[in-house]
Amino acid sequence: MKTIDELLAAGVSGKRVFVRADLNVPLASGTITDDGRIRAVLPTVKALADAGAKVVVASHLGRPKGAPDPAFSLAPAASRLGELLGSAVAFATDTVGQSARETVAGLTDGQVAVLENLRFNPGETSKDDAERGAFAGQLAELADVYVGDGFGAVHRKHASVFDLPARLPHYAGYLIATEVGVLKKLTEDVERPYVVALGGAKVSDKLAVIDELLGRADRLLVGGGMAYTFLKAQGHEVGISLLQEDQVPVVAEYLERAEKQGVELVLPVDVVVAREFPDLKAQAPTEHAVVDADKIPADQEGLDIGPRTRELYASKLADARTVFWNGPMGVFEHPDYAEGTKAVAQALVDSNGFTVVGGGDSAAAVRTLGFDENAFGHISTGGGASLEYLEGKTLPGLAALED
Repeated sequence: MKTIDELLAAGVSGKRVFVRADLNVPLASGTITDDGRIRAVLPTVKALADAGAKVVVASHLGRPKGAPDPAFSLAPAASRLGELLGSAVAFATDTVGQSARETVAGLTDGQVAVLENLRFNPGETSKDDAERGAFAGQLAELADVYVGDGFGAVHRKHASVFDLPARLPHYAGYLIATEVGVLKKLTEDVERPYVVALGGAKVSDKLAVIDELLGRADRLLVGGGMAYTFLKAQGHEVGISLLQEDQVPVVAEYLERAEKQGVELVLPVDVVVAREFPDLKAQAPTEHAVVDADKIPADQEGLDIGPRTRELYASKLADARTVFWNGPMGVFEHPDYAEGTKAVAQALVDSNGFTVVGGGDSAAAVRTLGFDENAFGHISTGGGASLEYLEGKTLPGLAALED
């Protein structure tokens, strides 16, 4: 895989460089609530612009249905990128149409432009190779060189991620090079003890990675909504907690495998419960209680790990030399149910090991709860991509960057 440093060494002044970024930032009424992904691609964009390239940045945002939708416009992201760069960024109001062509043609050396949301064109996400290829061909006309730096999208076989690199000289940007380097640390010559903390809502989203990690990790800590399927597999009442009943047999098998393989699979010993899910917008105090994990009332829902579990998980992370964390321990968006996620994040901060926050809600939680991002070894920009890499899958966007 050739890197951007090789591209810069060869010279990019005057060249049109297409940067596939991941600007898929959360928006609230058109305002960006977390610009982490924009900041993550900044080193690549700035290096190219400083070297005199005409930089064409492209990304998706959200899941529009193959047609323009103002709610998913990249205009706010383009504006924020300009603020971070300290210079105006041109914005094309389409992907490959007249605005895109004129905007790119008007770039001067060292100037940056952002194309409108790639998913406004059905060719970007099409499962038809010909339709996807046709869109990639149109994008290729806008550039001389391709730089892949949208790590959060490399697990997608999309036109701008998979098909476009085949049509242009291609290189990995700084972010992708960093992310791949980190993931290799989690899969090759891992420093032990290797502890993985998994949370989030659905156990089905994590089954494949759990299957793989049972042969790699020394300890596996489970929290969040997915923990209740594990507790159910142990025969416990979980009340009205989030439960994937159809996954109970699979989870029961994983519990048996962990015991046979000597992997510590640690589950909550107490949980914070309430009779109803909190109003996240109101943020008002709620009625809740702490109960033993095997004594959840039938009419209540587990919404966070309890204080004894927080201490237990912190102790299991204390001596770790390598930590991967993906998924919050509870409904961290509400203050009454954020303590479990906060405790795991703090344990990573306190650790002397190499700590990786696996993107998605985990990265959002770190920022929402006020942690210094520099206190962690690495905060990934791609939760889904990270998980699929750890599962051992071939990621289309990375394969496309290989020669």
